[in-house]
Amino acid sequence: MHDTSTGSTGSTKGTGNTARPSRRTVLAATAGVAAALTVSTTAHAATPNDSKLRALISGMTLEEKVGQLFVMRVYGHSATAPDQADIDTNLKEIGVRTAAELIAKYRVGGIIYFAWAHNTRDPHQIADLSNGIQKASLDQPRGLPLLVATDQEHGIVCRVGKPATLFPGAMAIGAGGNRIDARTLGRVSGTELRAMGINQDYSPDADVNVNPANPVIGVRSFGADPEAVAELMAAEVKGYQASRVAATAKHFPGHGDTAVDSHTGFPVITHSRELWEKLDAVPFRAAIEAGIDSIMTAHIQFPALDDSGDPATLSSPILTGILRGELGYDGVVITDSLGMEGVRTKYGDDRVPVLALKAGVDQLLNPPSIDVAWHAVLGAVQNGELTEARLDESILRILRLKARLGLLDRPYVSPAGVDRLVGTEAHLAAADRIAERTTTLLVNEDATLPLDRGAEPRILVVGADPASPSGTTGPPTGVLAGALTELGFTATALSTGTAPSAATITKAVTAAQDADAVVVATYNVTASSSQRTLVQQLLATGKTVVAVAVRNPYDVAQLPAVKAYVATYSWTDVELRAAARVIAGQVAPHGRLPVPVQRADDPAQVLYPIGHGLTY
Repeated sequence: MHDTSTGSTGSTKGTGNTARPSRRTVLAATAGVAAALTVSTTAHAATPNDSKLRALISGMTLEEKVGQLFVMRVYGHSATAPDQADIDTNLKEIGVRTAAELIAKYRVGGIIYFAWAHNTRDPHQIADLSNGIQKASLDQPRGLPLLVATDQEHGIVCRVGKPATLFPGAMAIGAGGNRIDARTLGRVSGTELRAMGINQDYSPDADVNVNPANPVIGVRSFGADPEAVAELMAAEVKGYQASRVAATAKHFPGHGDTAVDSHTGFPVITHSRELWEKLDAVPFRAAIEAGIDSIMTAHIQFPALDDSGDPATLSSPILTGILRGELGYDGVVITDSLGMEGVRTKYGDDRVPVLALKAGVDQLLNPPSIDVAWHAVLGAVQNGELTEARLDESILRILRLKARLGLLDRPYVSPAGVDRLVGTEAHLAAADRIAERTTTLLVNEDATLPLDRGAEPRILVVGADPASPSGTTGPPTGVLAGALTELGFTATALSTGTAPSAATITKAVTAAQDADAVVVATYNVTASSSQRTLVQQLLATGKTVVAVAVRNPYDVAQLPAVKAYVATYSWTDVELRAAARVIAGQVAPHGRLPVPVQRADDPAQVLYPIGHGLTY
């Protein structure tokens, strides 16, 4: 990631994209599309004229229709002039040099941004890339604007980093339990994304995380109470709608009770149909009631809903029978990434996109090979396995969404909008205040917290330093030490990692001799984790030890001797700074556990229930 101050990457010049076209050019490029639509002026309440959208579809070639169904990754910071290394990767993986070439060749309906694809260096570059992508599509015959998407969940999944505003993640919001905060997150995040030309966010997560061992959802979920998850998710969706960004509820029919990561395996959910109705379905029903724009499928088996052994992404009983039929959802259905192992286990990459469309999917996200997937869909229509009318159904939903978001009228964004709306003082202050309301004090024996600057002025901060989700924050020990120093302590940081060696532990214990108190950042502690040894040896020094669980709150069960334990639910700066303010006593903790924490020695027993949280 590059800072916005690094020269030409923060301006329209130097990125290889042409200057932002005028609105007159846009309207001409869309060939009268905007004028042909009946659109209300209320934000997100736009109602496209279906007959006009159908007329657009009828004028499309079969190849153009196939392309509209795909949302694809592409490497590079620019739509037309990416760095040579990104050109090389694009040629290797996609068979094109640039985003503009991808759009011209396959007429894709959407692009997904990733930090690792070098799409998200800084806000002005992102806006310029978005404009370049829109222009590349609108310059085509019968060109249409694209849905530009990313996974901006906040917390541990974040593609756009600082200086954009970063919020606490979903489980932290669950700990805060405040619908207004959830809605503010959606509104501010959506406003900033929209200013950068990102108009679809694959967030929020509607999964109910009832499995502490869940390796892929965890703190991405609002919690374990389906009603609370539903309430907060619906509020966040309303916030995104107010900013005219399409929110996406995921991962249908519910990915919250699995111990397998669908990126690398094929999870099986063993819930009964009755349990699904009471647990997993509740947030999705709330999302539909809130008018959710898109719903993402899960690459999981759910035998109680479909006993064929197919993943939900490819299941007509789940997507058409339940989601469309029983839940009455008629918005856009998008797959999770088609490059994930969970959807590739049973069928080949040429069959997956066709089966997904047959099951009821509208958007096909990020196939391993766009060429294989695109030609598979084209061939399926040509040989009669799929009808062109079936494609038209999905394209109508996609065009309705594009029209509702105002993209057919205003697909471009401006540098002035970036300056005015992204990472503003008001937005950053809102994130800080929300984070303070989420920080959860789990244990505070002997009134260990807050620490006293007079009695305990010297603090050693040790622990895990997991990589920044966005590449722009951290390291956590350094952020905690810096925040505590700003609050009047003398704090130093010593990174000990997620699996500290004996030598590292000895170094930390030696350093603790010169401190009055030690703050330890813990990360997914297990029974066999050497993080336990680190904490135990620090406790043996007799120094005051404060632990901060920077991901899963379940860590507290593995370290029962710690007298003060704080949970932040993520390790991004906004949450860690809030934790420092709680530790220092500048603010009182207000968060309450949104998941139960079981005893480590007897998981059948609850150590701390949902709603547990101390204050002072």
